[in-house]
Amino acid sequence: MQYGLPEKHGLYDPANEKDACGVGFIAQIKGVASHQIVTDANRILCNMDHRGARGSETNTGDGAGMLTAVPDKLLRRAAKEELGIDLPGPGRYGVGNIFLPTDDDERAYCKAAFLRSIETQGQKFLGWRPVPTDPDGANLGPTALESMPHIEQLFIGAADGLEQDAFERQLYAIRKSAASPLRVDESLKQRTMLYACSLSSRTIIYKGMLACEQVLPFYGDLTDPDYETHLAMVHSRFATNTFPTWERAQPLRCLSHNGEINTLRGNKNAMHSRQGVVEGELFGDDLHKLFPVAEPGLSDSGTLDNVLEFLYMNGRTMPEAAMMMIPEAWQRHEHMPQVKRDFYEYHSCLMEPWDGPASIAFTDGTVIGAVLDRNGLRPSRYYLTHDDRVIMASEVGVLPVPPETVKHKGRLKPGRMFLIDFEQGRMIPDAELKNDIASQRPYGEWLGEQRLKLTELPVNNDAHGFDPETLLSRMQSFGYTTETLQFMLRPMIEQKRDPVGSMGNDSALAVLSDQPRLAYDYFKQLFAQVTNPPIDSIREEVIMAVECYIGPEKNLLTTTPEHAHRLRIPHPILTNEEVNALKTIDERGWRASSRHSSAFAGRPSRLWTMDTVSSFSPTGRQERTASPSARCSRPVRPIITWSRPRSAPASASSSRAARPARCTITVVWSATVQTRSTPTWRLRRCGRSDG
Repeated sequence: MQYGLPEKHGLYDPANEKDACGVGFIAQIKGVASHQIVTDANRILCNMDHRGARGSETNTGDGAGMLTAVPDKLLRRAAKEELGIDLPGPGRYGVGNIFLPTDDDERAYCKAAFLRSIETQGQKFLGWRPVPTDPDGANLGPTALESMPHIEQLFIGAADGLEQDAFERQLYAIRKSAASPLRVDESLKQRTMLYACSLSSRTIIYKGMLACEQVLPFYGDLTDPDYETHLAMVHSRFATNTFPTWERAQPLRCLSHNGEINTLRGNKNAMHSRQGVVEGELFGDDLHKLFPVAEPGLSDSGTLDNVLEFLYMNGRTMPEAAMMMIPEAWQRHEHMPQVKRDFYEYHSCLMEPWDGPASIAFTDGTVIGAVLDRNGLRPSRYYLTHDDRVIMASEVGVLPVPPETVKHKGRLKPGRMFLIDFEQGRMIPDAELKNDIASQRPYGEWLGEQRLKLTELPVNNDAHGFDPETLLSRMQSFGYTTETLQFMLRPMIEQKRDPVGSMGNDSALAVLSDQPRLAYDYFKQLFAQVTNPPIDSIREEVIMAVECYIGPEKNLLTTTPEHAHRLRIPHPILTNEEVNALKTIDERGWRASSRHSSAFAGRPSRLWTMDTVSSFSPTGRQERTASPSARCSRPVRPIITWSRPRSAPASASSSRAARPARCTITVVWSATVQTRSTPTWRLRRCGRSDG
């Protein structure tokens, strides 16, 4: 039987799995726990059933679930009656629902891995409790039943003298170090069944490949009157053109997500590259146990949750991490307070935005909140009542509220956020919340001292110009045609508009064509799998921005002025003058150097790279040699050139001349190198691959 997702084959790739769903939560603002919160949350969930999906079987859903605070009263009773143990006080034990293989031997193997991780982290193993489930009573469909994992609760006690925040980090390390290797262990046939829904002293998650109305009947704990909580987050999943599975149901460990992350591939690649240089005081030498940060095999929502949790566990607050990952449209917001604009610009030097339509609810058990993407492409409505409840959902009417009890109601606007702080017992609005976060450090001063701008670099007067005598030959070399000039370039130059045509394009794909083609013909846009509303030109001008920072990144887990020491490029299309400015740059540790390469069929071609130095003195730069143990950071944007020579050059060696013509690729980049015992060094590397 096939467990989890199919392997990559044909046009299917599990990396393209996406979610689009209904999300909501209800909470008691003063932190008073009751079973009524669970009952109301279930009603919200069932009223968003139309936002989820089902397969050909009406009783097999794409996924649904509920996240709550740890129900101490219920779990304390169950642990005593079923396991014969007395749980420590609230906050002194962690618990999580773990999906395990149905095979007895593989399940025992996975449990042993968790026990080893608990012992390694110095915590106390308390026991495993089978989670009460009722597949027949919930009327689970055949597909859900066949892929259903074995579900147990893991109880872990805190080491003596360990405060709760530190204990949360230990539980995080236990979960990551145990589950991540198991899910890629090819010796386990049912490895994809292994999944830790959560492992925390504050929150717990009940979810699965269920329809909305099946969640409470399936999980008996949720119907027990002793199950009391002050918050409950629910989610109804619509697996967009993808396969539903038990582990991909939501809520996730920190959030529930309605929407789609369109920049997912770049976000994942960037996070993977950062793992080589991140260092954190909170985890120290154990930080490597948290890798990979973005776990393989998860949807876009799952990856978003991975990174948000990683930032939170390494010391950032939940709303601060959300602001870093899902920023407002700050570049052209003329009325945005400068302190908030500085926050967003500074953190754009640390991390690229996770863009796409997104309504996100997030929580760590001490706060709960919601944020909307910069375009506002997903609905989010909320109510505050006089009896201190907050209700948020993808639509209104999911929970009947008498009008006389409504204290305040509203909707999340594009890029906005609100937060419920249970310790303060109130809702913190967007302006107050973000002003407090943005005012914690002098981000504006740091940017002014450290930031480099391409527009401010000195320009040499001998910048490459039009060169009309070589224009025709250069256009021919790069594959321009009379059609390109007449139907594409002239309308853009003379009428300032993109050419629009309705005729089909029956020309061969560039990669399969035997005719010379323009470089951009080899690249196609990856469209979203769902239909998003079109963005009008006015909104596009306000929301969209193409500027970016380039250069080596600093440690993502720290915040220093040097993090802003990067070069801001206002536009990906550079003028001749801007290219020349980059070639001659010699500003505050940035210097350009040239390389000669024989990449183009034996003809020398000059490639330009930029080097940066993190520490330098007025007397000059320090040049050092990297040791074998050095770790390379995310590189500067690589300069890649390629050619397809028609024949080997006469000057080439006999062995190479005998080879058939092929493509030669040359990559030159610069990167910083770090070791534990030395400051940041400079590494310049050049690689060439023929084939």
